[in-house]
Amino acid sequence: MNFHAKAPKIPPRILCIGMPVRDLTFRVRSVPARGSKENATHFDEICGGNALNAAIGIVRLGGRASVCGPMGDAHETSSRFIFDKLAHEGIETKHVVHMPGLVTPISTVMVDPSGERTIVTFRDPELWKVHLPPTKTLLDDCAAILTENRCAEFCTDLCAEAVRRGIPVIVDVDRAMSLREGLLNASSHLVFSSEPLQETADVKDDGAALKKIAKLTHSFLAGTRGPKGTIWLDEQGNLQETPAFPVHTVDTLGAGDVFHGAFALAITEKQEIRQALRFASAAAALKCTRFGGAFAAPQRAEVEALLGQSQGVGPAEADQ
Repeated sequence: MNFHAKAPKIPPRILCIGMPVRDLTFRVRSVPARGSKENATHFDEICGGNALNAAIGIVRLGGRASVCGPMGDAHETSSRFIFDKLAHEGIETKHVVHMPGLVTPISTVMVDPSGERTIVTFRDPELWKVHLPPTKTLLDDCAAILTENRCAEFCTDLCAEAVRRGIPVIVDVDRAMSLREGLLNASSHLVFSSEPLQETADVKDDGAALKKIAKLTHSFLAGTRGPKGTIWLDEQGNLQETPAFPVHTVDTLGAGDVFHGAFALAITEKQEIRQALRFASAAAALKCTRFGGAFAAPQRAEVEALLGQSQGVGPAEADQ
C-alpha cells in the first residue's frame, strides 16, 4: 500500500481508538497472595488504557493525537479526572463519546520491585455498544489510526474505510484474535504481543505464528517480546529481529502502549520499518526506567539520544 507520498508540513494527527481508563497504582514489595493483605509503598492516581497511553507517547514525541472511544457519564469523577489529564498533555478529546449513566473503566494496578505490573480492570459491558462519530468526521485530517483489537466490535468498519483511503491503520493485538476477524484485513500493520500471537495462530513459536497469520492478511506483521526485542516479517516474508534496548526497568505499565504510539508516529513520518521499530523500542525502554505509567513516556530528544548512543551496537550485544 502506498501511504501518503509526502510527509505533512505540520505534525501528523493520529486517531487513537480505545477506552480511556482511570488507574489507581500501588507500588508493592510483592503482589499479595489470595486472601492476604499487603501495604503499598507508594500510591498514584493516573489515567491509562491502550489508546490513551499511546496518545501520550505520540504527543511527547512531537506528534498530534486525538482520542476516540467510549467513556462513562460526563459528570462522573473518573471522566472529569481523565479529561483534565488529557488537556494538560495537549491531547484532543472532541471525539470521545460520553455514555450517560455508565461508568468509565477503572483499574487497580500493582507494580512490584521488578517493574512488572498486575492489573485488575472493570469495564462496563454497556460501553461496547458505543457508536463512534461519523467516519467523515474522524478521518478528516487523519494521518493514521491506532487501535487495539479489543475494540474491533465498534471500529472495524472505520478501519476498513481508512485502509481503502490509503490511511495507515496500526492495530495493537494484546489478546488472541480470531483468524476470521475483520481487522486482519482492515489494517495495514498488526503488532502482536507474544502470548496472543501464539494463541491466535495456535502455534508455540513466534516466528511460525507470524508466518501462519501472513497467509491470511496483507498487513505488516510483528510480535513484541519485551526484553527479547521484536520479531517481524519483511516484504519477502523473511523473519527479522530488532533487539530491545538494555535498561534498568522499574515500571512496565504503559510501555507497550508507548511502543505502539511511537511506532504509529514513525509510520506517519515515513521511517523505514526497521528504523520505526527501533524508534518505538527506544521510547518503550526509556518509559520502563521511570514510574508513572505512560506519563513517564520520554520526549523526542531523549529517544534520539538513546538511538544515537546505540549506533554500532550489534544485535547480540544489545540483547544482553
